[in-house]
Amino acid sequence: MQDHDDVALCVDLDGTLVHTDLLHESVLALLRCNPACLFLLPVWLLRGKAHLKRELARRVRLDVTRLPYDARVLALLRDAGARPRVLCSASDQQVVDAVAAHVGGFDAAFGSDGETNLAGERKAAVLVARYDERGFDYVGDAAADLAVWPHARHAIAANASPGVLARLRRARAVDAVIERRAGAWRAALRALRPHQWSKNLLVFVAAVAAHRIFEPDALYAASLAFVAFCLCASGAYVFNDLIDLDADRRHPRKRARPFAAGRLPIAGGLVAAPLLVLAAFALASLLPSRFMLVLGLYAATTFAYSLLLKRVVLVDVIVLAALYTLRIVAGAVAIPVEASGWFLAFAMCLFLSLALVKRYAEVQRVAASAQESVAGRGYRAAHLSWIGSFGAVAAGTSLLVLALYVDSTKSAALYRQPHWLWLLLPLLGCWLWRVWTLARRGRMHDDPVVFALTDVPSLAVLAGFVATVAMAA
Repeated sequence: MQDHDDVALCVDLDGTLVHTDLLHESVLALLRCNPACLFLLPVWLLRGKAHLKRELARRVRLDVTRLPYDARVLALLRDAGARPRVLCSASDQQVVDAVAAHVGGFDAAFGSDGETNLAGERKAAVLVARYDERGFDYVGDAAADLAVWPHARHAIAANASPGVLARLRRARAVDAVIERRAGAWRAALRALRPHQWSKNLLVFVAAVAAHRIFEPDALYAASLAFVAFCLCASGAYVFNDLIDLDADRRHPRKRARPFAAGRLPIAGGLVAAPLLVLAAFALASLLPSRFMLVLGLYAATTFAYSLLLKRVVLVDVIVLAALYTLRIVAGAVAIPVEASGWFLAFAMCLFLSLALVKRYAEVQRVAASAQESVAGRGYRAAHLSWIGSFGAVAAGTSLLVLALYVDSTKSAALYRQPHWLWLLLPLLGCWLWRVWTLARRGRMHDDPVVFALTDVPSLAVLAGFVATVAMAA
């Protein structure tokens, strides 16, 4: 493909230069900062898509420096020589200008102006009026670009779907193709976070504690509860990742998450999240109605956490601890069996300590990098000391509650030799000491539960727990 200095290289933005849709990103940013404005979206849309984009651009500022840019399209722009480079997008002009300024090297940038949505035939008309018929090369990806490519000298498809690419080839010759990234199914599975499903094993705790785990009915009910919680949790994780796009892109590890990295379309996530939750409730309908209520409380709390509560200091860790404890309650009502107040108090204190470990690791990383605060959270580097102190108190309280439970009539009624349960205290105490020691040394994973499931000493402690309970029973 021969290029000439007087032929402009025009590049689309959404889906082409960046692996995301900036309209969807703007809607999520509005949901994050001012959820009440979402009710205005239909009103704005009645005046046209361009008006909607302009209203969003007035209210939210996307961090264009951290968008998932396509390195291959950037290289194409760098290698364009002295020819004019043009960014032409249906995104609002304010957003297009911001991206053009960040990427640099563009001679012109065209976007929607609040009245005209610069897509399809309108985009083609603007480019033909500016550069003449066949006076520009065009790089695009979407079905709307099928109206632009016929007017271009060279048609370049970047990240186009197989359907769009087939239609383009039927319409005209394709001069170059930048293939869409593979691995969408793997990215979709990763977005569900199956490694986090291990946390939902807590629904079996009530059956184990009540010595009913080997009863077929109890095992069946607990298994259904487990699957329902996995579906609901995955829906919540997808929603959380969509809300957390900006914060995740600032995180050294989370920026590789599928939505933050542009591996999955935001629209797909907005559809998948409610479908997963609905599937969870459909499965929950097979269990006692009280389980449905607990699952509903879990779902509502999780979505409230994603939207607001995770940004409130201390409240966020209490909510995380409560969500773990709710899994135990859900397992109890699914069987059904009475959940011990002692055990729930112990679980709440233990998970509060682990939630504080999670925040400690995040704040410690921020302090080490000389940043002021954790992105998307209310914590600052100055909070590190009291987080550690509060976490130690919560850990000590969990040990105290466990000791009181072992010495109570509850344990004597459930276990033939309850004195063996005293061994749980040194096991748990040593494990909590190890977790907090690693956290203070900067060697703790962001999620201590995931850490525990991959750490050999932690798995040894878990085996000790199982053996101790077996001897007591």
